[in-house]
Amino acid sequence: MVTVRGVRVKVVCVGGGPAGLYLAILLKRQDPSRDITVHERNPQGSTYGWGVTYWRGLLDKLQAHDPASARAIEEHSVRWSDGVAHVRDLATRHHGDEGFGIGRHRLLDLLATRARALGVRLEYESELSEPPADADLVVAADGVHSALRTRRAGHFGTRITSGRNPYIWLGTSKVFDAFTFAFTETDHGWIWAYGYGYSGDHSTCVVECSPETFTGLGLDRADEGEGLALLEKLFAGVLDGHPLTARSGASWQTFRTLTNETWHDGNLVLLGDAAHTTHYSIGAGTTLALEDAMCLADALRAHAALPDALAAYQRRRQAELLSVQSAARYSAQWYENLPRYVHLPPHRMFALLGQRHSPLLPYVPPQLYYGLDKAAGRLEALRRLKRWLGPRAARALHARAAARRD
Repeated sequence: MVTVRGVRVKVVCVGGGPAGLYLAILLKRQDPSRDITVHERNPQGSTYGWGVTYWRGLLDKLQAHDPASARAIEEHSVRWSDGVAHVRDLATRHHGDEGFGIGRHRLLDLLATRARALGVRLEYESELSEPPADADLVVAADGVHSALRTRRAGHFGTRITSGRNPYIWLGTSKVFDAFTFAFTETDHGWIWAYGYGYSGDHSTCVVECSPETFTGLGLDRADEGEGLALLEKLFAGVLDGHPLTARSGASWQTFRTLTNETWHDGNLVLLGDAAHTTHYSIGAGTTLALEDAMCLADALRAHAALPDALAAYQRRRQAELLSVQSAARYSAQWYENLPRYVHLPPHRMFALLGQRHSPLLPYVPPQLYYGLDKAAGRLEALRRLKRWLGPRAARALHARAAARRD
């Protein structure tokens, strides 16, 4: 039996994203004698995506696990507390919880610097498709297309479901002062964008639409320049003359929701997007990856035997993810059924946008749900009923969907 406490162990993390780097940091802090290497297939400094979002709750957890990296991340983040929705030529602004944005490149650089300072080896342009034979623990943190997981997909019980709506991940030099939603009506249906700042001079802009709108606008046939020009025209009202830009190789795609029945096999364990994905519209991907790393590090500290540690990690994270995965499913469905909500007055539509994670919303007429939700905000009894009914409805609907799949 491989033990992980009280002896020097060799840990190999495959994937140099936030999950792999942060786990390496935490494991090295727990025991500086551990031999830890992170292998990343891409060159140093290259990354997909633009900025990522997170909330105060994550920052508090980072502070508890490694104050140094938490301080660095907060110092290099931008923050907002408002949300703005633009629908045609109307707009509404709501004050909400404090949110943060940071460039993905910046985040990886901060984590890599911290890992090196602690003695972790970082190997770039190093791709591993098989677990090293001499490693005590191998962590597959190599993303949704994980080579280590794919080779054992049967064991892990991997399931991938493609979403309905095409989307593309873009950047812009327009700096949004709030988390911004923009809904534009075209002759071929609605198209919308989510925008948020992640530095003093750039924002992320994710554009999404239905398949019918995608083909009707000709986005399926347009080259990169034509596509960006069309999107700049459609969202001119929020871009204020700023251009949209795409990373090399960026393309329209549909979101792939990935789940695994089992997260470990021998000394190999899945982490982050290699283990699970949740729809981008809830903005939780990076947060969940970092929380995976915290949970696995905690399990390795608490359990002397590796099988026990990996089993405890899987049990805890799968249980914690149930509500998040449910919220992500309903969030994606809200956008897929946008015509049901978009003709409401903007302030009401925005209120239901904030309630899109609710398992009840798809089954209640939108105007009625808005009225009930507003009343619940005033009456404690209704608030308690909503808190009691929501999770139970979500579990029942999830069980029904699982039964249909089986």
